[in-house]
Amino acid sequence: MTMNTQGRPTAPESVSMSSIETVSGSRGLLQHEDLLFEIGTPETTGVDLPAPKGTKNRLGGVARKQPTGLPGLSEPQAVRHYMRLSQKNYAIDLGLFPLGSCTMKHNPRLNEKVARLPGFGDIHPLQPQATVQGALELIDELAMWLKTLTNMPAVAMSPKAGAHGEFCGMMAIRQALIARGEGETRKRVLVPESAHGTNPATAAQCGFIVDEIKANKRGRVDMEDLKAKLEKPDDIAGIMLTNPNTCGLFETDIKEIADLIHAAGGYFYCDGANFNAIVGRVRPGDLGVDAMHINLHKTFSTPHGGGGPGSGPTVLSEALAPYAPVPFVVKDADGMFRLVEDIDGDASESFGRMAAFHGQMGMFVRALTYILSHGADGLKQACEDAVLNANYIQARLKSVMTAPFEGYCMHEALFSDAFTAEGIETIDIAKALIDEGYHPMTMYFPLVVHGAMLIEPTESESKAELDRFCDALESIARRAAQGDEALKGAPYLAPMRRLDETKAARKPVLKWAEPELAPPVAAE
Repeated sequence: MTMNTQGRPTAPESVSMSSIETVSGSRGLLQHEDLLFEIGTPETTGVDLPAPKGTKNRLGGVARKQPTGLPGLSEPQAVRHYMRLSQKNYAIDLGLFPLGSCTMKHNPRLNEKVARLPGFGDIHPLQPQATVQGALELIDELAMWLKTLTNMPAVAMSPKAGAHGEFCGMMAIRQALIARGEGETRKRVLVPESAHGTNPATAAQCGFIVDEIKANKRGRVDMEDLKAKLEKPDDIAGIMLTNPNTCGLFETDIKEIADLIHAAGGYFYCDGANFNAIVGRVRPGDLGVDAMHINLHKTFSTPHGGGGPGSGPTVLSEALAPYAPVPFVVKDADGMFRLVEDIDGDASESFGRMAAFHGQMGMFVRALTYILSHGADGLKQACEDAVLNANYIQARLKSVMTAPFEGYCMHEALFSDAFTAEGIETIDIAKALIDEGYHPMTMYFPLVVHGAMLIEPTESESKAELDRFCDALESIARRAAQGDEALKGAPYLAPMRRLDETKAARKPVLKWAEPELAPPVAAE
């Protein structure tokens, strides 16, 4: 028997990526997947259940009169369908999440483990309070930490997220003005251009009139404009200021701002969405703040992509503490914890109830676990590392991108589109980042910067990961500066190509429709 000595080529051939198409639609290990309507049938099911017998229809006139037509899959098909879809997800466990003003950081799995303990995960808000003393004690201890970190005497735990916490703070201000007999005269709330985007809406919802304050060349409150707004202070209800602001900058005049507002007879609401940038370093109560919400899901645990879960406890100054909403936890002389539910006795001056129950228990557990496992020194280090990482990105990229404001930033680096060539937009840079394997940064916000790109690396990222991200963005920025038209078609490597956004907004396809069959070709 002779050995087959026939050789074969082993070196790969260079082929244009654009010319590679697959019959299946898959790209290597990234599987293509059609819609349920395209792969399933109404006759298919993963579970066989017998038809009910001897039951009476209790739906009356609203009973379904025809089949839904929803497709079904077998069990293996269903598993594969959702596994293939999951390949298209981007998550903090895959890579850096550069969204500014969002704090998408890695959080220890310990927090999730504790939140799932039966004693926390299996309780119900309508249980007798005697059976959930541990949960009430946890809420009370978390409240103590929040008051300590902010140097504020009171905290409302019931708000469900940031905007809800804003609403709580502004409702407390309104109630304080009513108690002073000025509820109908003090209606004007000052809101800086650099404030969080929800602030004006919250003020309006509470019945206030929004008066915008300009930003100066440093990206901070224009003090001259502020003083001009306060020349006639009789109608001033307060100010809503974000610190650090949405430009990623610390409001260096904040103490003077607080003094001016108080002298005018108003209250100081501070948006605490970016508290993670100053926790352990600055106590808002020392700055003259009267109310501030804290995004537990940003600062103290649980990446909040997909809309939740969230929690927005609101700390209150001595001036606003009597007006805090119910319910809240108190500890009686016998050591038992209870919820104050009614507006009488301890809560006679409360503005009322803003949520059915006492808050987001799952978030309370996660947040306290995060706080206790880090300790005061760990929280301070996390804050400092977040600011350090943002400044590193700013330093790495400012030679090829345009930083609109001089000096150091806080927890997020901000760039404008001034460096781009004619015809290249911020969205083109963001879409090109997808081809590099990253979720895009926050785009076109804050509004005070043209073509804004806001990047928040958080404290979670190593220098190696920051360099990898900066290398990718620097390459894209150089292409944008040179006017590379190929950017306008990005992404090229994503499962789906770029949409016509105008058409998608004006003519959205909101439901699946059976494709129309082509008419049969007549025989000749």
